[in-house]
Amino acid sequence: MSAPLGRRVAAEAIGTGLLVAVVVGSGIQATELSHDVGVQLLANSLATVFGLGVLIALLGPVSGAHFNPAVTLAAWFTGRRTPGGLTLRDVAAYVPAQIAGAVGGAILADAMFAEPLVTFSTHDRFAGHLWLGEVVATTGLILLVFGLHRIDRASPAPAAVAAYIGAAYWFTSSTSFANPAVTIGRAFTDTFAGIAPGSVGPFIAAQLSGAGLGLVVVTAVYGPHTAAVRRTVEIPHSEPDRKPAPEPEPEPSPEPAAP
Repeated sequence: MSAPLGRRVAAEAIGTGLLVAVVVGSGIQATELSHDVGVQLLANSLATVFGLGVLIALLGPVSGAHFNPAVTLAAWFTGRRTPGGLTLRDVAAYVPAQIAGAVGGAILADAMFAEPLVTFSTHDRFAGHLWLGEVVATTGLILLVFGLHRIDRASPAPAAVAAYIGAAYWFTSSTSFANPAVTIGRAFTDTFAGIAPGSVGPFIAAQLSGAGLGLVVVTAVYGPHTAAVRRTVEIPHSEPDRKPAPEPEPEPSPEPAAP
């Protein structure tokens, strides 16, 4: 990837921060506009779908638009022995940036809605069926991201990833956090999208387990990975090479007429 590490790290921090601001801010707005929990979740999920799709399209060409330590770790693991893959130095820079961005995004959302800037959530999410939901949500996310990459169909990733997260809001018991950084960030707001700090650890463990399972599923479906892995997982930053069309051969000049 041509972008320097500093710019890629900035993209990851900003993208993750804005993603959490969308999730938390839309949750606050939804609870202010409606007392129906179903309507609140619908508004929250729709805002997340649109916001995530825009952020991936905008920042993907710079950093790969991971916004998620689980995706970053999976990208490093699959590309660790191939040229052009994420290095441990990249991972050591990406992950803290994602976490810091997520915390900053939660604080920003609280500030926009005049909520206390930092109030740890009291929303307990400590239950086995929720952890299973996180395993399923993260497994599906990894399968989608790396599956698209393996079949060279990364172009629809912004819409596909956003659509999957929107669907997983509804088909998983946990409403699909599927992201350790976002999980940590959401612990810093005692609003609709929050998660109690005591519930964070098991959620992250479930997400990392889901990431590992997702890579197993990718291998089972697409076979062992042998091609070089680009750092850009979500968005291709160049069009596929196309052979130029052959130039037409010049027409022969007419023969002079016989005398």
